[in-house]
Amino acid sequence: MKNLTTRRTIRQYSKQEVSEELLNRLMTEAARTQTMGNLQLYSVVVTRSQEMKQRLAPAHFNQPMVTSAPVVLTICADFNRTSVWALNRKAEPGYDNFLSYQNAAIDALLYTQTLCNLMDEEGLGYCYLGTTVYMPRQIIDILRLPKLVMPVATLTVGWPAEEPPLSDRLPLQSFVHNETYKDYTPQDIDTYYNYKESLEESRHFCEINQKETLAQIFTDIRYTRQDNEAMSKGLLEALKHQGFL
Repeated sequence: MKNLTTRRTIRQYSKQEVSEELLNRLMTEAARTQTMGNLQLYSVVVTRSQEMKQRLAPAHFNQPMVTSAPVVLTICADFNRTSVWALNRKAEPGYDNFLSYQNAAIDALLYTQTLCNLMDEEGLGYCYLGTTVYMPRQIIDILRLPKLVMPVATLTVGWPAEEPPLSDRLPLQSFVHNETYKDYTPQDIDTYYNYKESLEESRHFCEINQKETLAQIFTDIRYTRQDNEAMSKGLLEALKHQGFL
């Protein structure tokens, strides 16, 4: 049985299918996770057809696992279902606002993480796609998401066909603050990031990208200000389109 200490991101999958029975059981069990007001402010769109995977792929920068995985799950922040319920029960919903999106997004991500943990226990492999919030309008259109439904996470799921090495993690002391937040000194940064920066993989990234530090890989190449601002604009436009702003 696997657990979080041995968790790996899996991008290559075997041809073995993920049965509907197994997936439904895990999604049902995941619904026991925490949720605001016991409302379960999320929905999951299950994609199995190759045609739909092909349509979704460009929204995820055509990462190969989107089309090669047996199953793609798009987890959405959903206040539509709750609003429809209210309207059908002589109640007037007031969830077309940013706070409601925030609450639903938290619900959806809690559900996503719980589902990931359960899939780990079953031996399933998965990859969490952060690209879901980069170009949400494409996903909204492809999956026909109504107002008050917003994609927040995507998982590609299948039986692993690889066993990649464990990725590094910062030490506990780097992110736990006792009583109040303690800002970081240059000495703290040296202590907490020395291991990550000394890895052969990190040094190789710097060499091939002609960068002096690993931090520059992230700021100048992977997550640039220009990209962040452009995708922030698209995210805000999608939230407005979906009725949350």
